[in-house]
Amino acid sequence: MKENLALDRIDCALLRALRKNARISNKDLAERAGIAQSTCLERVRRLRVGGVITGYHADMNPLALGIGIQAMVAVRLTRHRRQTVEDFRARMLKRKEVIGLYHVAGANDFLVHVAARDSEHLRHLAMEAFTESPDVAHIETGLIFDFARSGNLPIYGLPDEE
Repeated sequence: MKENLALDRIDCALLRALRKNARISNKDLAERAGIAQSTCLERVRRLRVGGVITGYHADMNPLALGIGIQAMVAVRLTRHRRQTVEDFRARMLKRKEVIGLYHVAGANDFLVHVAARDSEHLRHLAMEAFTESPDVAHIETGLIFDFARSGNLPIYGLPDEE
């Protein structure tokens, strides 16, 4: 966060409602939080400027975009040096097939969420982006059968509305 914002129960109500529906109207958002519309606009602006709200997104149907298969690729690097990690991260984020990247602790160093047209495209991606890379020691690919985004928003140490 850009500044250390003190969040109250109204902020929490706004954040939870936006998490469930980022396209909610200001009128409905204000009503849910029990505040005036002008107050709601100012609160949301403060949360954006303060770095609490970092962006908005739209969920899309993968099939409509030509995505026939998704996978989570667990990647173990040859060495866990800062530069190796940063280079791998930057390289992955440039690939159009990468839709999520997690730097994790444990046996693997990264989990890479990828989207491909079909199994042949996924195989080619695994070979080109991972197996042929000198900084990758091991990969394990798990197919994703289904994905659902949770509407939950845990806010720890703050007032719980739900």
